[in-house]
Amino acid sequence: MQLDPQELSVRELYGWMVQLITPRPIAWVSTLSADSVANLAPYSFFNGVGANPPLVMFCPANNRWGDAKDTLRNVRQNGEFVVNMVTEAMGEQMNQTAAEYGPETDEFVAVGVSKVASAKLQVPRVENCKAAMECRVHQILEMGQGPGGANLVIGQIVWLHVASDLFSDEGKFLSEEFDAIGRMGGNSYSRTRDRFALERPPRPL
Repeated sequence: MQLDPQELSVRELYGWMVQLITPRPIAWVSTLSADSVANLAPYSFFNGVGANPPLVMFCPANNRWGDAKDTLRNVRQNGEFVVNMVTEAMGEQMNQTAAEYGPETDEFVAVGVSKVASAKLQVPRVENCKAAMECRVHQILEMGQGPGGANLVIGQIVWLHVASDLFSDEGKFLSEEFDAIGRMGGNSYSRTRDRFALERPPRPL
């Protein structure tokens, strides 16, 4: 099958992208409104950007009416957000926060997620997450307009939280214990417990 993006609707294009770009890591993003209402929402168009400076990005699309979602409004207002990494144990609660709540709703409270204070930010983080990254906005780019319009939020990591049970007694990070999940197409998710290794190619002299 050959597809021309110019002949597809935004909804059709989105459908193809989420089916083909898999698995996608999930940023469970917590923010705070100007009225100090906490917001918590998942975004699977998410990844790292680079380590110097340490940057991550996620993409909150406009809602069905073409307006900015609560997350985007909040980061524009106060320039802060936390990326809470989602493991399988938190999957159901993460999924519940994808519902469309009004800006007056604290999703932590609505779905029963415990919050805890961040180290550097006013924005709270998810208490029981295995890892979280506190970020300050580096840049926000409006990539599109109207319903589904893309926005790119780039944040600089200012603090990292990693659960102590993810380390051996010698201080080595136990990646096999970090059971993060990834987003597939539709309602499907993937586990990261099944792993294999490939040798890195040699570096040029």
